[in-house]
Amino acid sequence: MTDILLIQPPIRDFYITSKRTVPYGLACIAASLIDGGFSVEIFDSLATSRSRILDLPPEMSYLTEYYGKSDRSPFALFHAFKHYGYSFEHLGKKIRETSAFIVGISSLFTAYSNEAIKIAEIVKRFHPDCKVVLGGNHPTAMPDKIMESKAVDFVLRGEGEVSMPMLAQVIKKGEDPEGIPGIVFRSKDGTNKIGAPAIIDDLDAYPLPAVRLLNRSFYKRGTRACAVVVASRGCPLNCTYCSIGSSPFIRYRRRSVEAVVREIEEAIDRYNAGFIDFEDENLSLDKDWFMRFLNEIKKRFSGAGIEFRAMNGLFPPSLDEEVIQAMKEAGFKTLNLSLGSICEDQLRKFRRPDVRNAFERAVICAEKNGLNAVGYVIAGAPGQRAQDSVCDLLYLAGKRILAGVSVFYPVPGSDDFELSEKLGILPANFALMRSSAIPVSHTTSRREAVTILRLGRILNFMKLLLDRGKAIPVPSPFEPALMKGLTDKQEIGTLLLRWFLHDGKIRGVCPDETVFEHKVSRRLTNQFIEGLKRIEVRGTGSIFCFPRL
Repeated sequence: MTDILLIQPPIRDFYITSKRTVPYGLACIAASLIDGGFSVEIFDSLATSRSRILDLPPEMSYLTEYYGKSDRSPFALFHAFKHYGYSFEHLGKKIRETSAFIVGISSLFTAYSNEAIKIAEIVKRFHPDCKVVLGGNHPTAMPDKIMESKAVDFVLRGEGEVSMPMLAQVIKKGEDPEGIPGIVFRSKDGTNKIGAPAIIDDLDAYPLPAVRLLNRSFYKRGTRACAVVVASRGCPLNCTYCSIGSSPFIRYRRRSVEAVVREIEEAIDRYNAGFIDFEDENLSLDKDWFMRFLNEIKKRFSGAGIEFRAMNGLFPPSLDEEVIQAMKEAGFKTLNLSLGSICEDQLRKFRRPDVRNAFERAVICAEKNGLNAVGYVIAGAPGQRAQDSVCDLLYLAGKRILAGVSVFYPVPGSDDFELSEKLGILPANFALMRSSAIPVSHTTSRREAVTILRLGRILNFMKLLLDRGKAIPVPSPFEPALMKGLTDKQEIGTLLLRWFLHDGKIRGVCPDETVFEHKVSRRLTNQFIEGLKRIEVRGTGSIFCFPRL
């Protein structure tokens, strides 16, 4: 018998990164429920390799202009829109079999909130007597929107480890839920009663996540398991594009080194984890804490073959040579560095400091310690100029680092969400609030945003060639006959790059070898090519001087 069923919904999008979909939050809530005496099951709809191609939703029809053709080149972005995970029909069968009196549904991202609501509707159809609860970032920011669905009985805002066990006790006893931290419910007059988000004061006071309830055999890297760990919550920075730092209730808190190490130890010893991703907003911010943590990891897990990563990005000013060397010794192989932009005007708009000096020091230290590095920039934000984003790419071109381009999307609860709404550029549909949908067209148009994405792919391909000991090809005129019979992706990319450097056109290759032009901004591609002529392009280890024409 199961008291409470927790569900991670399927996702509909152009792509998915499975090692970043581990339902860590549900495992944390499950642990608190178990601690409270309830039996819990987690159904992870994404713990399967199943997917199927869907028709592009009507609200995304404008993307056909950019993603409409299949492209087998290294410069490809997206093409097929898919349903990732178990089908809704399969979920219906699972829900019909459950004895749970509460079904909790995770709704982390606004773009996928429609899938969460559909799960709620399926739950009510197949198991009408249970109570349906939604939680996560989206319901926390927009509880009224969630409560528009009659299939949802409650929303829990904030950190569910606090409120979910309390709600379960109240429902079990038939008591009034008012007073539960973070609770949202319908009053007798039909209006929503909305509580302030729940927050954990002492992160160490709660049990370790119940990862034993997850499908650990799915989340693997090679033969070993992947694990997610969160060592801190919140962020003291106040970047306009982020809802975490802008939140008035999410304080920056850290767990003790001992508690985090204990969780890592369990992941390695019990589940053979070989890759651990820290999903903190700002893992390295407190140097004293971080150094103690790294030294403890080194002492406890040296020789175990564990790779650690902080894929959300690291704040460059928090890293110095001592820290980076300790990261290397602890098992980090890559630094994911948050740059944002090098444009001073845009940084002021983002309310973000200029971290270039610290960024460059970190890249040099990474090279010295044999670490890879990725530098992330944002493009397409309200008021952001496309030519400044090209300058960001050219800056990264001259560094020993891969370029990571993140297209802006409005996050409810962030200042830039409110700005987008004020400017009248907020997408009308929640499903559009994702990077892959290029949701905002303002001072950077959609065509320009897609161009910047493709230029990022081209830049990284150039870096790949250099790292493999190849020269950047000499520009030459377009000759489609040269593509015939080519199957090697590097050879295809090299030929396309040669043509691009000559005329600024970004081309793709259909499965039948037909070469076609992607719709891009020629103004930006020409700016990029001219900029390459003035710098030394660097791979992750090699340097190339663009030929003077």
